[in-house]
Amino acid sequence: MAAGIREKQRVALKRMLNFNVPPVKNSTGEPVWKVLIYDRFGQDIISPLLSVKELRDMGITLHLLLHSDRDAIPDVPAVYFVMPTEENIDRMCQDLRNQLYESYYLNFISAISRSKLEDIANAALGANAVTQVAKVFDQYLNFITLEDDMFVLCNQNKELVSYRAINRPDITDTEMETIMDTIVDSLFCFFVTLGAIPIIRCSRGTAAEMVAVKLDKKLRENLRDARNSLFTGDTLGAGQFSFQRPLLVLVDRNIDLATPLHHTWTYQALVHDVLDFHLNRVNLEESTGAESSPAGARPKKKNKKSYDLTVSDKFWQKHKGSPFPEVAESVQQELESYRAQEDEVKRLKSIMGIEGEDEGAISMLSDNTAKLTSAVSSLPELLEKKRLIDLHTNVATAVLEHIKSRKLDVYFEYEEKIMSKSTLDKSLLDMISDPDAGTPEDKMRLFLIYYISSAQAPSEIDLEQYKKALTDAGCNLAPLSYIKQWKAFTKMASAPTSYGNTTPKPLGLLSRVMNTGSQFVMEGVKNLVLKQQNLPVTRILDNLMEMKSNPETDDYRYFDPKMLRGSESSVPRNKNPFQEAIVFVVGGGNYIEYQNLIDYIKGKQGKHILYGCSELFNATQFIKQLSQLGQK
Repeated sequence: MAAGIREKQRVALKRMLNFNVPPVKNSTGEPVWKVLIYDRFGQDIISPLLSVKELRDMGITLHLLLHSDRDAIPDVPAVYFVMPTEENIDRMCQDLRNQLYESYYLNFISAISRSKLEDIANAALGANAVTQVAKVFDQYLNFITLEDDMFVLCNQNKELVSYRAINRPDITDTEMETIMDTIVDSLFCFFVTLGAIPIIRCSRGTAAEMVAVKLDKKLRENLRDARNSLFTGDTLGAGQFSFQRPLLVLVDRNIDLATPLHHTWTYQALVHDVLDFHLNRVNLEESTGAESSPAGARPKKKNKKSYDLTVSDKFWQKHKGSPFPEVAESVQQELESYRAQEDEVKRLKSIMGIEGEDEGAISMLSDNTAKLTSAVSSLPELLEKKRLIDLHTNVATAVLEHIKSRKLDVYFEYEEKIMSKSTLDKSLLDMISDPDAGTPEDKMRLFLIYYISSAQAPSEIDLEQYKKALTDAGCNLAPLSYIKQWKAFTKMASAPTSYGNTTPKPLGLLSRVMNTGSQFVMEGVKNLVLKQQNLPVTRILDNLMEMKSNPETDDYRYFDPKMLRGSESSVPRNKNPFQEAIVFVVGGGNYIEYQNLIDYIKGKQGKHILYGCSELFNATQFIKQLSQLGQK
């Protein structure tokens, strides 16, 4: 896993766009111009990995959705990147019949079945286009990589494998099989791209166990079929520095329902929680000044802006896991250092008497030229720096507005206390009935965390009181009824999860810390410092990766797809700790857990970790699923 999964998937996509031949580094010739046709799945996979500029450099002039109205471009090759579904294949056959393009390179995101291949062949025959179908490939890329160490299975169509879909009380066996097959197919693609066969551990009696059994079977069958195995010499050893195989830990969302509801305090998780953030792009509504519109005029429409928070954004990479006050301070520092550089350029200009736009004067002056040249050559860098500062100023300001208007710092601190079972300085009822603190949804989240974390469920009388307070605050109680059933059910299965026993330390209010010239008016927002504590998912990983004995994970099942006979034992064969692990949450994940795992692994020398989930949701989306489950 030395080369991250993100890089491997990028390389695979670039090869595909180059007609499935590895791109040559030093070729000076123009690329072959071509059209890229994808479906929604393909779009989601490509968009976090390749920018439009990169696509253009690879010769992609047009990128279109398969099911949009497309004009014929008879002298251009087309690269297709789609899922092998019925409707996609019908549409491809239609393209062949209409002779839209010069040649067709068909790439399937996931393996295509024999019968569907035959459908395409028949259509090609019927359209006399057999010679034009140049290549057909299975790409095994059915997953979306968001970070070097994070992937999700679906984005636009995530209700297929959502928490709600898996936990519906009225789900049939066949529906459940379909969901599990979808998840397994994606995980299989993930391991083909990674080029490694994992050792699988999972909890018993959960959806995660069903995934493990199916994945084990699928990997096993592929390894047995020596002629067509996807894990042969050339892919397997490539770029893998360790002979050790990775550990795959499959966890079920139900082991910890509190974390997805938790208010958070680190930058990336906050952006995901309070703003519209998916596939590494954040969409902001910019409020235009109200005073500019004359009386009686319609209020101005809010401008929508979207920003990409990518791997190349150094500030984001450095601070996405930092507590929010730290981020605000860093933005301020960046801004000051940028202004100093900008002043330097201005100073040089004025010395040389070219304050005006008369650039012709430059050539006549020889003295300060060297200085100016260096200043000018650093301009692109300065501009890029300015762009990132503006971006993070806007994003951080938007987050800050939410923190202040909803008192998110208070919620975060209070929930941390509940989850770590420390004494509460304010009663829960007061928090719920305080009209200034948070939205009804914030209150519901707080109460659900309290309900999930408490060892004894509150008595009926107390519960009625809470319910009344929640209803008065405008909350929808549907999620609670689901959590009640869930808690009754898990009580039979296991004890409540503990969250470690540390609380964040407030460092006094921020108004003293921040200098007055700062753009971020942080008065009244607590400057909370996080203490590293492992969430349940991280604890489970720690036990399994380090081979620690712990009642929580001792009965986890053990699968090794490489063993000839699948032995039904939970006893691990090798006793050595693992160097690499993949944690996969069946039923949805979040940035809080991701960040927690990253912080955990920082302290471990030479170890790597990947976090994956069937879908990525924030608390709002999760509450919505819970209330749908509670309404039944």
